[in-house]
Amino acid sequence: MLVAINTEHPEPRKIAQAAAALRAGEIIAYPTDTTYAFGCDLRNKKAIDRLYEIKRAPKTHQFSFVCPDLSEIAKYAVVENAQYRVLKHHLPGPYTFILEATREVPKLLQNKKKQVGLRVPDHPVIHALAAELGAPILSTTAQIHGSDTPEVDPHEIAEKFPGVFLVLDGGAGGLIGTTIVDLSQIPGTIVREGAGPIDDLV
Repeated sequence: MLVAINTEHPEPRKIAQAAAALRAGEIIAYPTDTTYAFGCDLRNKKAIDRLYEIKRAPKTHQFSFVCPDLSEIAKYAVVENAQYRVLKHHLPGPYTFILEATREVPKLLQNKKKQVGLRVPDHPVIHALAAELGAPILSTTAQIHGSDTPEVDPHEIAEKFPGVFLVLDGGAGGLIGTTIVDLSQIPGTIVREGAGPIDDLV
């Protein structure tokens, strides 16, 4: 199902529709400040399994938690003062920060180092959606695992991925993913250079 949405002022009814789909265990796709992404409710194990299937990713592949704001991050990650200063300066924005996971993070969604990747995108649609859901969205770039380029056309996403219940159509998406920063220790290290500037990250 394709639902056109205003990317600057998302219609509350459509955001509520997408959040209801997430709560029902569905996989949805949505625009972010970088690329289109697939997402599900991280509290639903069946939905998580289906997200891996749609992505065609191994269970070792980590997905990000999309949070509505910084306060939500502290629930799922250990954030000391030094980390908080970096997060506050760069979020919301096109970054994924890897931090030490708290007990709130399901073991299925942690890597061997007990870490988790967190995002606060600078995009009204996904911000409104995470806020409406009342919990982080488990999120991953809208593309097959191992593919070089993400999907940019919401119509093609709807056609290519029938397992995605709803696609929020915000127009053409971006091609460059987030900058990934391992902030589990200070100074942090850049894991992948992406859309966000890296000058004052580490």
